[in-house]
Amino acid sequence: MNTGELLKHINISLPDFQFTASVQYTQTNLYPGKTRRHYGSDMLKNHSVNGNIAEPFQRPYRWVILATVWLLYAAFGLCMRSIAPVVTPILRDLDMSYGEMGFILGSWQLVYIPVSIFAGIAMDKWGIRRSLFAGAVVLALSEGLRYYATGFITLLPIVALFGIGGPLISIGAPKTISVWFRGKDRATAVGIYTTAPWIGGLFAVAATNSFVMPLTGDSWRLTFLSYGLLTLLFAFIWGLFARDAGQTEESDAAGIRATFTRLIRVQNVSLILFAGLLALFVEHGFSHWLPKMLENRDSSPETAGFMAAIPLFAAIPAVLLLPRFIPQHSRGRFLALLALLSSAGLFVSYAAPSWIRYISLVIYGMSAPTILPLLMLILMEEPKVGAKNMGLAGGIFFCVAEIGGFTGPLLVGGMVDLTGSFLPGVSFLAGTGILLCITVFLLRVSRANP
Repeated sequence: MNTGELLKHINISLPDFQFTASVQYTQTNLYPGKTRRHYGSDMLKNHSVNGNIAEPFQRPYRWVILATVWLLYAAFGLCMRSIAPVVTPILRDLDMSYGEMGFILGSWQLVYIPVSIFAGIAMDKWGIRRSLFAGAVVLALSEGLRYYATGFITLLPIVALFGIGGPLISIGAPKTISVWFRGKDRATAVGIYTTAPWIGGLFAVAATNSFVMPLTGDSWRLTFLSYGLLTLLFAFIWGLFARDAGQTEESDAAGIRATFTRLIRVQNVSLILFAGLLALFVEHGFSHWLPKMLENRDSSPETAGFMAAIPLFAAIPAVLLLPRFIPQHSRGRFLALLALLSSAGLFVSYAAPSWIRYISLVIYGMSAPTILPLLMLILMEEPKVGAKNMGLAGGIFFCVAEIGGFTGPLLVGGMVDLTGSFLPGVSFLAGTGILLCITVFLLRVSRANP
């Protein structure tokens, strides 16, 4: 047995509480192929608040963690949706087809699929702080380098780079919540952090053509560069304020495979994975093309941007409140209802007259965006998953879900090239939403809180 120890005592004073943190690093080789790193009584057990030992979910600093992870997830949403408002000038300037643009819109999801498993493992091995910082830096690079795109061949790998950094953010955010929050606070935190990508995406969709593009001389290249610099700023804010809580663990390949096999054999986990695939197929397939759909229905780019922002406005209160107030035992049935509403909302919002379209976009915005956080909350609270395996479980979830995230935009773009209309693609998305409704109705939600 080889053991090395480093002990530091740090006295920290905050306005509302005081604690002494004993940070201890111990590396112990107990089993071949496995190293466990314990961060002293760590930031888990030896913080005292008002003289009492506190777990991470009992400490006020968890709200600082939530605020900083919110910034990163907002940057994720901003970068993810930044192409959709400028599809028209990009198609014109780079001489691309709808099918090529559909492939680019889905390219980062294609990369995301294999990377997400390794991202989940990296999260458990390196800790949340370093993993999310690295992910945000990669997002900033993907966004900023779009300035140099000259055509389909150059834009494709730059956008696909997002798929390397994205998993570290979208998997790291729920992993962070699972470690730092419990009970009702966890449901509240899930609602709060889930608003971030929608608010970031809302800014991208609503403000790009009406505010940012005029500031940059109607240059989509400078717009992307500006968003990249903002993402980099958020990365450094996270790096400054974030803290790891708990232990990281290096497991051998056999241990990872065993955990993977055990998780996917859980019936609820399998249903959640399939539901995630269907949900992102519908959501990405519709939202990535929505501004262009509206432009094809005789809206100006500015008007289309504001209309495409309606679901994002509607999503914010929905994702903030519904995860907290939907009864735990009723989540499966509520998910089925939300899937049905989102399916109806997206179809009517394209096919109906303009005044009905506004109502349909609100219905879609209040239903579809809430599906993913509820699925993640059920996954977190599945007794056979728990916080310990949430990194790997989140990696598996997004690995499967982003297959839908890639194929949705690609299928819609391909159908436009074949038929000259968005209606066949929208109809297919609506049918997929009905299949999602049937799938989530089969979920059985545990009442246990890990």
